[in-house]
Amino acid sequence: MKKLLKIAAYLIGAVILILICVLAFLQLGFPKVDPAPELSIEYTPDRIERGAYLANHVTVCMDCHSTRDFSEFSGPPKPGTLGAGGDRFDHSMGLPGVFFAKNITPHGISDYTDGELFRLITTGVTNDGRPMFPLMPYAYYGKMDPEDIYDIIAYIRSLPAVNSEIPDSEPDFPVNLILRTMPVNASPTKKPASSDQVAYGGYLVNASGCVECHTQVSPQGMILQDVKFSGGRSFPFPDGSIVISSNITQDTETGIGNWTEEMFVGRFTQYADSSYVNPKVAPGEFNTIMPWTMYSGMKEADLRAIYAYLKTIDPIKNEVVKFTSSK
Repeated sequence: MKKLLKIAAYLIGAVILILICVLAFLQLGFPKVDPAPELSIEYTPDRIERGAYLANHVTVCMDCHSTRDFSEFSGPPKPGTLGAGGDRFDHSMGLPGVFFAKNITPHGISDYTDGELFRLITTGVTNDGRPMFPLMPYAYYGKMDPEDIYDIIAYIRSLPAVNSEIPDSEPDFPVNLILRTMPVNASPTKKPASSDQVAYGGYLVNASGCVECHTQVSPQGMILQDVKFSGGRSFPFPDGSIVISSNITQDTETGIGNWTEEMFVGRFTQYADSSYVNPKVAPGEFNTIMPWTMYSGMKEADLRAIYAYLKTIDPIKNEVVKFTSSK
């Protein structure tokens, strides 16, 4: 019996030692990305203007990094909260942990160099070496033209500083360990010429992260590659209502295969019309997390390019019930 107990103790000790080694390997060896580049961006008016366009109407950074007012349709950002962070994403959304959007005004990023911000946005690694959960779509931003990322950095540096302290995100075990292996070096591309409409549209679709909301996810929060763009991802509201993302593939019955270019563009630009008044929405009434009022500021030429790209997406039949009321 003593011999068996001794063997069991050795085995347990060996398992513990292996676990310690694995943890040490993950902590010391990952995330495995290059150091932040030496970078000094000139914050010109043109850069700031282009960055404002991207951050508010294309990449919609301000969607997550502001407080959205869901007493109005599509939850536009509340005045005075632009970039202040605080949006919470948790288990109710099918995510493996509790995650918070950070303050990206000068108050929240004052300890970042331009190079550290560039690495953060494009690889998901903070200036102290921590990996972010890919809810922050750094994998998509890492494929963008660096000049566009420079413009976004110039813009957020220009925002009014908002003093808001945001809690640290807390991924569940073992995602907190797996997370360290996710970041990879950016693979930037040059922005295609707008005359190459499909390629340019694909660039904008990547920058906008359309696939993230319009695709179902695994229990680990990762998008399911074989049903990309077919919708079906659920997003709960605090009152218990649920909105489900639309199918934007070319399926003619359940997607947007029958939409003309004018229908597609008009679906966005209607919210930018000078006569449009964003309606109030009571709890339980139809609402959406789709930031229509933000995307409505996108240039029509850019919307037409996105339409051209989406026309190349294979149809996937997936009918969704867009909204379930808590009433």
